[in-house]
Amino acid sequence: MSVGEIAGLVAAGALVLLVVLLAVPLLKLGRTLDETTLTIRQVREQSAPILSQASTTVTHVNSNLERVDDITGNAANVSSNVAALTSVVAATLGSPLIKVAAFSYGVRSAVKKRREGQAIAEAAQRDKEARRARRAARRAA
Repeated sequence: MSVGEIAGLVAAGALVLLVVLLAVPLLKLGRTLDETTLTIRQVREQSAPILSQASTTVTHVNSNLERVDDITGNAANVSSNVAALTSVVAATLGSPLIKVAAFSYGVRSAVKKRREGQAIAEAAQRDKEARRARRAARRAA
């Protein structure tokens, strides 16, 4: 064997060793890609039911929100009706009640002043009679 043949054999051996060394990472990369593909397939299969359940849930929530909208609309109507009724009652009963209250206050004030006036008049009458009695007693003495 000549030097050229030995060099060829060494080069061929090195090339085989290089191919073997490169084949191992390529095989591992292929298995990783297979696992990734399998994982993506499983995620897709499991996400479909979850998405359909989420869609159903959103549909139910929307229908309940429509009911709540109806309820709040009715509550707003009721509160506006109560406000209108309150203003009507205040307008019809408020003014007469104020007049009755003012009249009763006036009557109470007049009665109180009359009683005070009578008490003052009676006191003045007693003072007058007491003075007359003293004058009469001085004249008689």
